[in-house]
Amino acid sequence: MFPLSLKNRIAFYYIISTAMLIFVVFIIIYSIVSFTVYSNVNENINYEVSEYLDKIQFKDNTTRLIDENEWIKQEHNEITVNPVFLVLSDSEGKVIEKSENLKNKSLHFFKNASTKLVSDFKLGGKLVRQIQVPLLNKKTISGYLLVAVSLEEATTILNNLQNILLILFPIVLVLLFFVVRLITARSIKPILNIIETADKISQENLNSRINLPKNNDELHLLSQTINDLLDRIQNAVEREKQLTSDASHELRTPLAIIKGTLEVLIRKPRNQSEYLDKIDFCIKEVDRLNKLVTELLLLARFENQKQNIQYDEISLNAVILDELSRYSDKIKTKKITVNHKFNDNYNVKSDNYLISIVIGNLISNALKYSKENGEIVIELSDENAFVNVSIFDNGIGISKKNIDKVFNPFFRSDPEEHPEIKGTGLGLSIVKRVCTLLNIGILITSKENIGTSVVLKISKVDFK
Repeated sequence: MFPLSLKNRIAFYYIISTAMLIFVVFIIIYSIVSFTVYSNVNENINYEVSEYLDKIQFKDNTTRLIDENEWIKQEHNEITVNPVFLVLSDSEGKVIEKSENLKNKSLHFFKNASTKLVSDFKLGGKLVRQIQVPLLNKKTISGYLLVAVSLEEATTILNNLQNILLILFPIVLVLLFFVVRLITARSIKPILNIIETADKISQENLNSRINLPKNNDELHLLSQTINDLLDRIQNAVEREKQLTSDASHELRTPLAIIKGTLEVLIRKPRNQSEYLDKIDFCIKEVDRLNKLVTELLLLARFENQKQNIQYDEISLNAVILDELSRYSDKIKTKKITVNHKFNDNYNVKSDNYLISIVIGNLISNALKYSKENGEIVIELSDENAFVNVSIFDNGIGISKKNIDKVFNPFFRSDPEEHPEIKGTGLGLSIVKRVCTLLNIGILITSKENIGTSVVLKISKVDFK
C-alpha cells in the first residue's frame, strides 16, 4: 500500500466505511423496488385469474368460457403493451381455447398439478410470468386455466435502477473523497500548527507556543497539553541554567580564595605559625568546596529522581536523637538548649537515609541561625494517619519577602547582614526535593528576630 498523508488516510478510511454503507443502502433500495414491482405483477396476474375463473363453465364434461368474446378482447390479441396471455386446457393439457396474441406459441403446462403454480419463462424472447390454476368440477380436476403477463416493463424498471445505482456508486464515492479530504484538511490544521511550532522550538528558543483552536475539542486539549509541557520544559531548562550559573559561581568562590591565599603565602618566606594558619584556612575552604560538590550531586540526583527509595520501618525518635548527637559539638559551642518532647515511640515507613537528610538539614539550619544561648524545641505528635515533626528555634528568623524563596537553590536570606553565618544555600532545596520524593508535607513559618518553625507531615504506618 502506498504511503498516504494523514488527511488522505482519514478520507480513504472514511470512504471505505461509507462505500460499504452506501452499498448496503443501494441493495436495500433495489430490493424494495424489486419487491414492489413484482408485487404489482402478481396482483395483476391474480386479478386476471379471478376475473376469468368466474366466467368458466363445465358442460358435458367440457370446460369453456361463458362468453366466447373474451378471447377476442384487444389485450388478448396484441402483444405490444402489457399483454395478457390466456390458455384454457383440459386435464391432460390439451388446449381448448387460447388468446389470439399467443398465435402459434404456447404456455408451459405442468401435468397433474393439483395446486396453483407460478413460473417465469421466455415467450418469444420476452420474459413472462405464468400462473397455472386447476379447474375443479365436483372436486375433480376438469381442466386448467393458464394466465401469463409480460415482465418486460418490470425488468426494464429494475435494469434502469440497477444501471443508475452502479453509475452513482463510484461518482458519489469520488465526490465524498474530495469533500472529506477538504474537511479533514481543515480539521487537522491545528496539527500542522503544532508541527510548525515544534520546528521552531529549540533549547535557545523555548518561548514559542501553539495557538489554541477555537473549538474546545480533542485538538484543543492536545494543544493545551503540549503548551503545558513546553512550560514545564522551559522552567526546567531555566532552573538548570540558573543552577549551573549559581553552582559555577559558588564553586569559583572557594577556589579563588584558596588560590589567592596560596599566592600570598608563596610571595615571601613566612614563619611556621603563618604557614599553619593559612594551610588550615585552605583546608576549611576545601572542606566547604567538598560539601558544596556533595550537595550539588545530591540535589542533581533528587532533581532527576534517580534515588532508589528503600522503604523500612523507621523510629523518628531514634533518627532525631542520632542527628542531635552528630551536632553535639556545635550545640555545646553555641550553648544552645535542645528540648525534645517525645510522648511515645513514633514509627513511620519511609527511607531511613533520606529521612535522616531532611531532619539533619533542618536541625543544622536551626543551630546555624540560632543565637548563642538560644533554644531549639523538637516535638513529635500524632495527627490522624500522620506523624508531625515540629522543629522550633528562636533565632534570627526570615523576612516576609524571603519566606517563599527559601527552597530555591543557593538562596540565603540576607547574607550581607549576617556574614558570620556560612552556608551554601542548598540545604532547604535538598529538603524540599526529598519531601517531594517521599510525599512528605513541609510548612515553614518565620518572623524576623523571633524565630522559625518547620513542620513535617509524615504518613505513619500501623506496625501492630
